[in-house]
Amino acid sequence: MRLSRLILPLIALSALAACATNAPAPVANLEAASSAPAPMPGYDWFLNRDGQEAILAYGVANSDEVKLHLLCQAGSGALELTAASEKPGREIHLESGGDTERYRASSEPAGVHDGELLTARATTKDPVFQRFRRLGWIASWSDEERHIYAAHPAAKAGIEQFFTVCG
Repeated sequence: MRLSRLILPLIALSALAACATNAPAPVANLEAASSAPAPMPGYDWFLNRDGQEAILAYGVANSDEVKLHLLCQAGSGALELTAASEKPGREIHLESGGDTERYRASSEPAGVHDGELLTARATTKDPVFQRFRRLGWIASWSDEERHIYAAHPAAKAGIEQFFTVCG
């Protein structure tokens, strides 16, 4: 009899404790929310201004090694995209923080290195570029392979300046 008096309150306490316990968040969601892609050593975003033209390029400083190139005329809001590709393609597929966009592209031999250059048109108002502006990274997809172009902390100011100039 005495044992049953102890068991019932313990069961009740266990039930209350189970109700009050928060379920752990899935690990994937925590990682996605709290981490950004790490910048790649030797690569970064570089801003260049020439009169009314602004260029933001991801690659190796002072070299022909450029993975993604954004060009605009000041205040236009229009972008010309150029992406390096291993083979001819018909689109530039970009993603940043969950926003994705596919841009119809023309393809031509790169000339300075093996592969192709894909060129397309976009606008600074496209969600993928607005997200890139906020996060400081964008990814390019090619043949189901994701290439991430993340800014080092010092380069993030150049990304913001580029979008401010472009409009």
